[in-house]
Amino acid sequence: MAGWNADTAAGPLGAGTVTLVEGSSFCISLPNGDIESEHPHGVFVQDSRILSGWRLTINGHEIEPLVAEAKEPFRALLVGRVIRTDGYADSPLIVERLREVGAGIQELLTVRNYSPAPAECLISLTVEADFADLFEVKEARIHRHWEETREVDGDTLILRSLWQGVRKGIRVQAPGANFTEEALTYRVSIAAHAQWSTILTVVPTGDTPSPPPPSFVHPDEEGLSPRDVRRQEWVAKIPVLHMGNRSIERTLRRSYDDLGALRIEDPNHPERVVVAAGAPWFMTLFGRDSLLASEMALPVDPSLALGTLQTLADRQGTVVDPMSEEEPGKILHEVRLDVSSGLSLGGKSVYYGSVDATPLFVVVLGSASRYGFFAETISALMPHADRALDWISEYGDKDGDGFVEYQRLNPRGLINQGWKDSWDGINFADGSMAEGSIALCEVQGYVYAAYTGRAWMAYDAGDTATATRYADKAAQLKKQFNEQFWMPDRGYYAVALDGRKRQVDACASNMGHCLVYGLVDEDKAPQVVEHLMSPEMFSGWGVRTLASNMGAYNPASYHNGSVWPHDNALIASGLLRYGFIAEAQRISTALLEAAEYSGGRLPELFCGFSRDQIAEPVPYPTACSPQAWAATTPIRLVTSLMRYDTHVSLGGVWVDPVLPESYGDLHISNAPLAGGRITIDISNSKPSVQGLPEGLELRQGRRPYLTQLVEEAGLDRDANRSWMASGRSGSP
Repeated sequence: MAGWNADTAAGPLGAGTVTLVEGSSFCISLPNGDIESEHPHGVFVQDSRILSGWRLTINGHEIEPLVAEAKEPFRALLVGRVIRTDGYADSPLIVERLREVGAGIQELLTVRNYSPAPAECLISLTVEADFADLFEVKEARIHRHWEETREVDGDTLILRSLWQGVRKGIRVQAPGANFTEEALTYRVSIAAHAQWSTILTVVPTGDTPSPPPPSFVHPDEEGLSPRDVRRQEWVAKIPVLHMGNRSIERTLRRSYDDLGALRIEDPNHPERVVVAAGAPWFMTLFGRDSLLASEMALPVDPSLALGTLQTLADRQGTVVDPMSEEEPGKILHEVRLDVSSGLSLGGKSVYYGSVDATPLFVVVLGSASRYGFFAETISALMPHADRALDWISEYGDKDGDGFVEYQRLNPRGLINQGWKDSWDGINFADGSMAEGSIALCEVQGYVYAAYTGRAWMAYDAGDTATATRYADKAAQLKKQFNEQFWMPDRGYYAVALDGRKRQVDACASNMGHCLVYGLVDEDKAPQVVEHLMSPEMFSGWGVRTLASNMGAYNPASYHNGSVWPHDNALIASGLLRYGFIAEAQRISTALLEAAEYSGGRLPELFCGFSRDQIAEPVPYPTACSPQAWAATTPIRLVTSLMRYDTHVSLGGVWVDPVLPESYGDLHISNAPLAGGRITIDISNSKPSVQGLPEGLELRQGRRPYLTQLVEEAGLDRDANRSWMASGRSGSP
């Protein structure tokens, strides 16, 4: 795997675009396999486009696409035919491009002649490399022009470029090719009913010629590429799933594959693996995205959460820097690489403009602590959690009103710094924009969860003073939130408070996140759920980000009426927490049905058109796919409906399924838990678990929520232990 390797505006990729991803490298091309520099296409390695043009012609004719089939997230077969100009409809020349992305690309090019006569072919591939920064490509603002030289060394074209003292290059290996100034060519005669093949490889190089990295171009003795080996290792460590509903099973398996492909390593600690946010533009470490995705993936691979926490802890803010928006204790928003990282947010390679990543760090640590990691592993992260909590008090709540808010510190930063980070993502019911320091409702939910998580971890460690302090903070925040965000005349929570402390009164999905962590008063939950499931909010495919009767509503917008799978997965979890089982089942089933229209893969988002109006989910043109949140959404939906959870220090595993009958029976083996592997069976809604590690037992009901444990512990810590031993379930 490669190391680290992005805003909210992106140009259209073009119809039928094919995206391949492996770690922090990715490739975007047309369905015939060509890469066009006038589109945001290319092969990208460490945030730099090493291949901007890769166009195949045969006898001067372009290739007409027939099919593009993804074999794995990093490999695809692109099949086309040579266009005829002699008046006949069908071409006898079929072109296959089996492409794999890694530290560059490798392509097995095959031309098949289905004619009864030999075919004379001039096969030509133009090669271009502009080494544009990812942001330049994504936003169509390429300004740098590199000085280029080309050199032929046997079967290899070496392209070198220079810009302001920075040198880059690529090596194009094309055995047997002839090289012209801009292209490599083959002149071949393909016998009747025969074929011709060659292997082409493009990898980055430095100042001096060097062979392509063996880790990319050489398969092992069994003929497997490093990516195949890596995928096999991933498959061996994750759960094996069988489900009565084969469509949902296919979606979950696709999620596993995509999650595996999105893994990247910390270059300073290769043993730490984290999840990149999504392809094509977010193949890097994102604080919010990586944290939420790794938490939703805990039942599949808990080590992803640990690697994410450790990696973010190493990069936790230490100084005040208005340009990067770094502050002591703050968790970063994103990491960028390369010489032109000045084009990125804040003008630096690491940008901290996120209001929610810092409390989410503590939330995910609390979740991970329940999965049985060594006590010293969690303890090593606790000082970072405390610094994050200090940031909440000292910098997150600058005006001391009890709520965490944001306002960008420089004109190159994000205007909005929650998960709806588009410039117009936070607005009033009349469509006007919220301004000033903005306190988002869901962020208060994350802060509440951070307080309760830290309180419980302190109780569990015997630190009563710290536990009481954060339990009191949580109780005060919940009281204050329900007083100041609730709009009794509307029956729902304000999406935010603006800089003048006015309630931003749009009906938005954000409030659903507050259900997840128990911030919503129980007497208000039914009205919240009624709004979330109303025709204005629920499209038939999921809950919209913004109700259709709001002034800023646009079903084809990024955050103002679209449907985001991860948003819905969290909402469904919140509905279950408050006992709204049928509503959670409805959301889950709708999303899993939507996945059927895209080969079992949920995209980052899709448009918010009503299912009654349009019978299929409408793709959003620039949605990331695969994307980490979306990949982990089916996992979160199904495990939530299984009501599967664990708390190792309390000796319990909980399974209390409410899966719809249409999902069928469920069998999961090789599920990771506390250093062991367990098997879960759900048949006719009856659960059983085999292989539990020593000290763990299957408990009836649902796992008690941390808010409940904190409350019980605050009353009587010893009594709470006895209460837990009785196996009672939790309630909101």
